[in-house]
Amino acid sequence: MSSYKDKKVITIGIVSELTGLSERKIRYYEERKLIYPERSKGGTRKYSFLDVERLLDIANKMEDGMQTFEIRKMEQKQMQKQEVRDRMLRGQLNAAFNIRK
Repeated sequence: MSSYKDKKVITIGIVSELTGLSERKIRYYEERKLIYPERSKGGTRKYSFLDVERLLDIANKMEDGMQTFEIRKMEQKQMQKQEVRDRMLRGQLNAAFNIRK
């Protein structure tokens, strides 16, 4: 079951109000592949509460002088580390329970 934080139900106008970011800046972050809203059948962008938190984090990093490509690169490294940890954990669990694929 997913959390309410994962549900993409918030429009860009509300996200703008919550974050203090302009709609233009939010769209820019989307263009730079830093945020991935869903689209309604009518084409309206829909964001989650996690997206709102992520946008605030991106804005803080940008204020600190980071560029969008640096943020994206840093996140890719974090995702790779998480994937390695997940594989190691699966391997340890499989070994502990003698599971073979």
